Amino acid sequence: WGAGWFRLGEYLERAGDLPGAAQAWGRAVEVQPDDPFGAGLRRDLLRDQPLSDTMPPAFVERLFDQYAPRFEASLLEGLDYQGPQIIAEALERTTGLPVAHALDLGCGTGLIGPVLRPHCGHLTGIDLSQAMLAEAQAKGLYDRLDKGDIQELPIGDAQYGLIVASDVFNYLGALERIIGWCAASLSPGGTLIFTVEQAEGRDVTLRETRRFAHGRAYVSDLLKVAGFGPVTIVDVVLRQDRGADVTGFCVIAEAAKAARRHQDDGEAQLPADA
Repeated sequence: WGAGWFRLGEYLERAGDLPGAAQAWGRAVEVQPDDPFGAGLRRDLLRDQPLSDTMPPAFVERLFDQYAPRFEASLLEGLDYQGPQIIAEALERTTGLPVAHALDLGCGTGLIGPVLRPHCGHLTGIDLSQAMLAEAQAKGLYDRLDKGDIQELPIGDAQYGLIVASDVFNYLGALERIIGWCAASLSPGGTLIFTVEQAEGRDVTLRETRRFAHGRAYVSDLLKVAGFGPVTIVDVVLRQDRGADVTGFCVIAEAAKAARRHQDDGEAQLPADA
């Protein structure tokens, strides 16, 4: 009973028995390997060096299916979410607009849709949560909405002039695979825009919120290896959390002209000349 082991871990943590909590959360993952409760992340936060490099898709899907009806009110009214404004300002820095086809990666309820719609002829959204997609569909802004795990997207024939991921990559952790996918899925000279939470160190950090933060050097180096250039990284405040600013980066990266490669793993999705 995964839910029972997860709740036991919470009780043991509150009681100060951290080894017991870690053991219970480990048992929850053994019972339900898809980990819909995020027990592995909770266990990792008790380690000196967390092992998880991404959130379990089942956990993210469950979280946002439950969150969908109150998602926008919570973000905009409770957390002073700045995503739409940040993306709008990034688009002002972007050349080559409008584009024929844009992709809202991890579109959620479609909060960024009104910002993207004037800049593209065709707008596609992809998200893991069906409940979030239903909210986006109701806005009538998207030409196509697909349910999918953005960590497992296959490289297809579609080419986008613009790919945007607002407040999405902090749920992924390691970005090698998704950045490789974006590099392969952008048309020559296309633009990738995304936001991440700012890590204090160089690489990827799992925070107490169970979201990931990314270092400036990690992001910059990864984009360089993937063949992007030029790259602009802007310091931003993404939202409020318990009255404090959540700082991050808004990244604007231009795709190079590069041949696509077949899908294998994250490395194999990088452009051939990387």
